[in-house]
Amino acid sequence: MVHSTWGDWLVRDEIEAADPEGLSVWFLGCNGYVLRTAEATIYLDPYFGDGAPPRTVRMIPVPMDPTDATDCDAVFVTHEHIDHMHPPSCRPLVEDLGAALYAPEASHDAPAYDGDVTVDDGKKVAVDPGDAYEVGDLTVHVRGANDPDAEEPVTYVVEHESGTFFAGGDTRPWEGFADVASEFDLDLGVLAYGTTGNIVHTEDEPTETRVTEWYNDGDQLSEAVTQLELDRFAPVHWDMWKGVAADPKSLHDDLASYEYPRSVEVIGIGDRLEVGRPGVIRPKAMREHERSG
Repeated sequence: MVHSTWGDWLVRDEIEAADPEGLSVWFLGCNGYVLRTAEATIYLDPYFGDGAPPRTVRMIPVPMDPTDATDCDAVFVTHEHIDHMHPPSCRPLVEDLGAALYAPEASHDAPAYDGDVTVDDGKKVAVDPGDAYEVGDLTVHVRGANDPDAEEPVTYVVEHESGTFFAGGDTRPWEGFADVASEFDLDLGVLAYGTTGNIVHTEDEPTETRVTEWYNDGDQLSEAVTQLELDRFAPVHWDMWKGVAADPKSLHDDLASYEYPRSVEVIGIGDRLEVGRPGVIRPKAMREHERSG
């Protein structure tokens, strides 16, 4: 069950109240985003769950309840893991707002979720690398990925006249990204970053931990960013789970000697990025509160 710890102000007063001039991306935490233009609203890998303690312990707030959203044209999912394909997070956006759910076949058929996964079959769209979908003034291209922990992972390239956004899910470096870089001029991209950590694996023994590597380390990020030729890069996922947290400030040293990215932008939950121009925009309500204080 989803329960927002921030109430509804982020989705109502920040995201849906905004009037983007180009493509704006709000970070929902974990690896989730809202992409908005003047004509389209897309949720990508939205996850508002608590994790599965003690195996995965959520370390950041739940910024919104999807039932508070009033605007969603489509939901896109990169792979079947619970923090990307989470039915309680997706279902209200699909069933209440009429959005279509775009995901790989494995994500539709076998998400890593124990509860009810039912979504109207008429709202399901199975995606494959090479596909492209028009959502308002956005074109969403499906491309391949290298995520050894997922069954059918994909990545997304979202095109708009103001710029191009790359969402990598939990992918690691992949030789196919050179083709993506040749096909698209990627202005902004997000990739998962984290440390190798000891995670409780309750499917074996409630107290057993073992070394787990889910995300890119600094060297892997350097390789993937270079393959994709990202102008701007934002690391994500690094603060989500207890035991695999990382310090994104260290990436400035890891990436400093490479041609790409041109800039590293460290974002926090609720922050906004504009694909057409650099800089992290903090929530308006927080900025106004600081000025008034």
